[in-house]
Amino acid sequence: QVHLVESGGGSVQAGGSLRLSCVASGVVTGNCMGWFRQAPGKEREAVAALYTGYSNLDYADSVKGRFTISRDNAKNTVYLQMDSLKPEDTAMYYCAAMSYFSDCMVLRGYNVWGQGTQVTVSS
Repeated sequence: QVHLVESGGGSVQAGGSLRLSCVASGVVTGNCMGWFRQAPGKEREAVAALYTGYSNLDYADSVKGRFTISRDNAKNTVYLQMDSLKPEDTAMYYCAAMSYFSDCMVLRGYNVWGQGTQVTVSS
């Protein structure tokens, strides 16, 4: 059974940075690992994803050039480096794994989710 645990969220002023971590336990399979976020009153949306076994990365347009997804296989950890944060980045951020979809930005493809970590950006 796979479990995902996120950490690294917090409160930061606009323009600041945070790095989120997602540690996976168990045998993680599938094509993708990704980060998603959900703001109050809004639907959960894709932020960034990586295609396991490939070097392909994908980002939402709203975070391109500011966020970077990466992984450390030795630590079973996926990271989300968030720079130049904006108030509109405020949300609960979730790590997800074990999608078998060809498009790793599709939320419904993921079978395992973490509990989330809160990111709050003040202006």
